[in-house]
Amino acid sequence: MKLTLIYPDVPFWRAETSRIALFIGGIEFEDLRPSREEIAAMRNEGIFPFGQFPVLQVDGKTLAQTGAIARFCGKLSWLYPENDFAAAKVDEVIDLATDITNKIRPALVEKDAEKGRKMRSELAETVLPHWLGFMETLLEDNGKTDYFVGESLTVADLAGWRLCGWISGGIIDGIPESILDAFPLLIAHQQKISSLPKIVEWIEKNRK
Repeated sequence: MKLTLIYPDVPFWRAETSRIALFIGGIEFEDLRPSREEIAAMRNEGIFPFGQFPVLQVDGKTLAQTGAIARFCGKLSWLYPENDFAAAKVDEVIDLATDITNKIRPALVEKDAEKGRKMRSELAETVLPHWLGFMETLLEDNGKTDYFVGESLTVADLAGWRLCGWISGGIIDGIPESILDAFPLLIAHQQKISSLPKIVEWIEKNRK
């Protein structure tokens, strides 16, 4: 199977979840991180069916949408439960991460500087604490496992870890690095996933 993941080198959680899943699973793939100019050419070639990233090409066939790609890569890498309900719980986390990303995005693309500042302030003070609380509850509901679903790593953990790392990484102007301080289970989850050998290896390989 020939896999090509196409996503520019930006700090969003979305493509990183799939990249890391494939890496953990030892699945070979071409990791294309196109420039702006290359993206424009790809759009003209119709590579992006919905006009957006990421895109995964599988033996020449195209798969779009973040969640679909993450699920596919998770299954290839054996990071998906076989139990149907547990698999649905993984989907729940991936979809929640997507919802949170969609809450953030308007503030990042707002062209009016003052309006954008106010939007990010609202995110930090009310919106993100509200939605991160849902993620904290999912960890709590799964018991003392340090994982979102079951007792071992799934692609849900990669999605949650990458999202929270992006939000709390000081990357988004106006979102404090202390945003997770009110969520001890999310902090513990960040530490747990960050310490896994394959995650450490990935970080070292992609450190800039």
